[in-house]
Amino acid sequence: MAHRIWIGLGVALLTLAHVSPTFAQQTGPGRSLFAADYQKKVACLLDAQSNPRWTIPIRDIHDAQPLPGGGWLLQTSFGNVVEIDAQGKEIWKFDAGKTPTGGPIEIHAFRRLPNGLTMIAQSGAARIVEVDKDNKIVHSIPLTVPNPDPHRDTRLVRPTPSGNYLVAHEALGLAREYDRTGKIVWEYNVGSKLYAAVRLANGNTLIGAGDGHRVIEVNPNKEIVWELKQGDIPGVTLAWITMVDRLDNGNTWVVNCHAGPENPQVLEVTPDKKLAWSFKDFERFGNALPVAVPIVP
Repeated sequence: MAHRIWIGLGVALLTLAHVSPTFAQQTGPGRSLFAADYQKKVACLLDAQSNPRWTIPIRDIHDAQPLPGGGWLLQTSFGNVVEIDAQGKEIWKFDAGKTPTGGPIEIHAFRRLPNGLTMIAQSGAARIVEVDKDNKIVHSIPLTVPNPDPHRDTRLVRPTPSGNYLVAHEALGLAREYDRTGKIVWEYNVGSKLYAAVRLANGNTLIGAGDGHRVIEVNPNKEIVWELKQGDIPGVTLAWITMVDRLDNGNTWVVNCHAGPENPQVLEVTPDKKLAWSFKDFERFGNALPVAVPIVP
């Protein structure tokens, strides 16, 4: 049975035919997840049997967020952020725009905040903005970037419980926490490019170390208290580590981009570095899957 969703410039009708999950491989209990790949140019919400609930075409993507009620914040290119409802209809959009001098801006991170505003990191403009539903900038936070670059200033940006922001500065190799004035209040030199920095409930910071081929958990004193590195999981090559998160069960969610079809694209790893679950689908997705989000039942 085909499912139809509405999204895009103007209103474009996209049809999703049932795709056999024959080539999808999940180890461990079946899990529902969102995944997006810019090689195959597709974003898809999969059920626990790897069947698609919906899919949309994309050009580029680096972030996504599920919203209450079944909607999503995502992007179809680095030039926008869109909100879709549970039926896939576009109901809000933010365009990246240009810098005051006319230079390019790209978006690599965004988040809907509890107050209803949307946080958007504008790489190239070296700032974080919080915008309302009318796309009015309500608050702006400058970032410290010596040579702003639309593609390399930031990867993921995440709010902290205090209202600050953790920024993964990809090109600088730094995980930085900024307060709401733009002051740097904490910084960790990762020693490689990085994609994600997430503040955990215990106050530590979980970092997806990009081309460092590892995941590290760092305490406020900048000591590594947990690390998943190359060779820790037999038979699995860690390539470009993108999204990471700590799941409610204590396991760590790891997106393993650019690792090739011999390796899983997404991993769930126990505290003692055992593989609890993995996902691989090189039929529907390709070797450029940086975004995967677990769906909590």
